[in-house]
Amino acid sequence: MTDTAVQEQTQAPAAQGQSSAAPERGERRERRRNERAPRRPRKPRERVRQEFEQQIISIRRVTRVVAGGRRFSFSVAMVIGNGKGKVGVGLGKSSDTASAIEKAVRDARKTMIEVPLTEDQSIPATVRAKYAASDIMIMPAPGLGLRAGGAVRTVCEMAGIKNVSAKIHSRSKNHLNNARAAMKALETIR
Repeated sequence: MTDTAVQEQTQAPAAQGQSSAAPERGERRERRRNERAPRRPRKPRERVRQEFEQQIISIRRVTRVVAGGRRFSFSVAMVIGNGKGKVGVGLGKSSDTASAIEKAVRDARKTMIEVPLTEDQSIPATVRAKYAASDIMIMPAPGLGLRAGGAVRTVCEMAGIKNVSAKIHSRSKNHLNNARAAMKALETIR
């Protein structure tokens, strides 16, 4: 016998044994799946709607140099509001972001103000305020939508103001100061 004939004889019984011995892996899975009890449909979890919407306006990693090296902490500035006239700005600092966010929300709740809105979701009069280096002007603009940028836009959205035009007169890029200036301006409305 030649080498090829010997190889064919040894391979043939092995191939026959595999096909007759057990079903393939895919068939076994299919059979097991069909034998199981049908799955119960999952009930979707009801998400508890929070009282206030939240939006982070700035998050910074702050480094402090100590004897052993550097210590890192996080500073989070956040705006919260209900979209119906209530808005607040807060700052939270902690060694991890989650607790810094919690602290910022707590601080924002303390500084919350009520903004009087007109029927067309605007403000009754033009207001201007200065906080630190930030100088902001907010004007009613019925029917034009929300024309504001940066942190001022976030404050207006969270308060539910939809038809105003805002201008940042200073060159300040500090989001927290711009948001606080907007809050100070909205607070002057009576």
